[in-house]
Amino acid sequence: MGRRSRRRLGAWPAAVLSVVATLALTGPAPARADVVNPRQQWLRDSQAGLFLHWGMRTSPGYTSCSAWEKVVTDGGWKADYWVAEAKRLHASYLVLASFHSRLGYARAWPSAVPGSCSTRRDFLGELIDAANAQGLKVMLYMTDDPQWHAEGGHEWLDSAAYSAYKGRDVDLTTRDGFGEYSYDNFVEVMRKYPKLSGFWIDNDNDYWIDHGLYEKIRADRPGWLLSNNNEDTPMMDTVSNEQKTGMTPAYDYPQAIWTPQPRLTEACFKLPSSGAWWYSGTDSAVDHGLTLGRLISNSGSSVKSLMAETAQVNGRFPSKQEAFNDYAKTYLDRIWGSLGGTEGGGYSYGGLQPGAWNDGAHGVTTVSKTDPDRHFVHVLTRPSGSTLTVRDNGYKATGVTDFRTGKKLNFRQSDGRITISGITGWDPYDTVLAVRTDGRQGVVPASSVTASASVSASGHPASAVLDGDPGTYWDNATTLPASVTFDLRSAKNLRYLAVNQREWSVSYARSDTEQSARIRDYQVQVSVDGRDWGGPVASGTLPSARGVAFIDIPATTKRYVRLTVNSTWAASTDTKHYRKLLLDEVRIGTAYPSSGS
Repeated sequence: MGRRSRRRLGAWPAAVLSVVATLALTGPAPARADVVNPRQQWLRDSQAGLFLHWGMRTSPGYTSCSAWEKVVTDGGWKADYWVAEAKRLHASYLVLASFHSRLGYARAWPSAVPGSCSTRRDFLGELIDAANAQGLKVMLYMTDDPQWHAEGGHEWLDSAAYSAYKGRDVDLTTRDGFGEYSYDNFVEVMRKYPKLSGFWIDNDNDYWIDHGLYEKIRADRPGWLLSNNNEDTPMMDTVSNEQKTGMTPAYDYPQAIWTPQPRLTEACFKLPSSGAWWYSGTDSAVDHGLTLGRLISNSGSSVKSLMAETAQVNGRFPSKQEAFNDYAKTYLDRIWGSLGGTEGGGYSYGGLQPGAWNDGAHGVTTVSKTDPDRHFVHVLTRPSGSTLTVRDNGYKATGVTDFRTGKKLNFRQSDGRITISGITGWDPYDTVLAVRTDGRQGVVPASSVTASASVSASGHPASAVLDGDPGTYWDNATTLPASVTFDLRSAKNLRYLAVNQREWSVSYARSDTEQSARIRDYQVQVSVDGRDWGGPVASGTLPSARGVAFIDIPATTKRYVRLTVNSTWAASTDTKHYRKLLLDEVRIGTAYPSSGS
């Protein structure tokens, strides 16, 4: 994995559903950047991938390319093994990272472009064929970074050979020289491996940008994905968030993610969680709860889990990782119906509220892509008792069962909450409850509401919070206090506001410059005529949390509702997020769903 790029193409604070940006550069005409494109569908349908850091410096390490290739082959390397292990993890794609700046820049495929290790045996081609035969995809990792060219006291890059190939002097240890060299490798791989599914790129290189590399990929292989590590680069289909830690609970990886839907997003993390990204000679343990919790939490936020395992020289994983894969297959088989074919609940796809629940409980929710009334509650941290209470987000529950056993569970629904009782068979990692609903009730149709704001940034009006489009949002133009006023066109009963804030920042303070741009202190007023408001009917502090947030209102009947945000969670040290607020959607509840049992 890598460091941040020297030159960033531009952070993308908002994803949109259609073409949103082009890159101004020399060379080929800029290609259009799409947040949503049919080429992405296979990854949107996935929940997980397997990341393979594997190269010449994999323990015990080799300086001779031919010696490394011989020991790999003599050790019995087989592509089918990696594919089988990926399937145990319920991964649907693999990323091969051998051309890595700290693994000897090894190209595990034959190449006519000299400059670093290239094998005679086509390991990449074999992996692509083995994966495709099992319905899996393969992406190839590519690095932009020559700074580790002398890692371990050995020079891994051969500038003289590449200069002779090009007919002029090229220094591969410089960023421009390496950019040219890696550009040639991109082009060669595209020509040789049409069944590859794309490139997983570790940041950017100025040479690529100035010579239109991404535009060439789009032109030559329009069906391939482009994924970028750590940067939200508009040209890329995917942004990966690398090895985030520090959140509570530790498994709740999405708390540290800052890319909003519908942007295609990965969470990239190691198995085991400590140590190098590649095999260093140790058989470290895999934390089952942390790893399964990360996978499930990511699914509950529509984030893809890219799980890195440390293959040995012969391709096999150390015994503790193999054992985890075996365990994961059995474990995930039993609950995959609540993960596969779902989106994260509580976001733009609907669903119950995720996060902190009652009595110390914590978890996520998912909702079926094909049946909006089929919901799943994933209790990753159980409550202290036998009862779980979850906000219903306007859905009327008609039945609750233990997903593993099918056992019917008692529940009651009132005041916007579903309370499930008598749960005794708590799973140590994920108790899955299936909830059937009969749609949303008591929510004012967005078509019968208009919205206005005290202030709006250009192109981001208050009306965006009513349009049901996750690509649009209201922007407060860095002004606080700021308010949004809703006109219901006639007097209606009022009970709550359901607010989806844009998930464009972390939800906890990771550092002075990574803060949460979410509502902190707020108040709600109501009015008969839109002129006389009186005092607030509700006020308080919202937690800095992902997913839908609720503001309950004492029962009243009015035509107008005003939400005023007085402060947000970001500190002044975070200049990108300080005093900045983006709201995706706001729903107005006139009544809580009627009591069920």
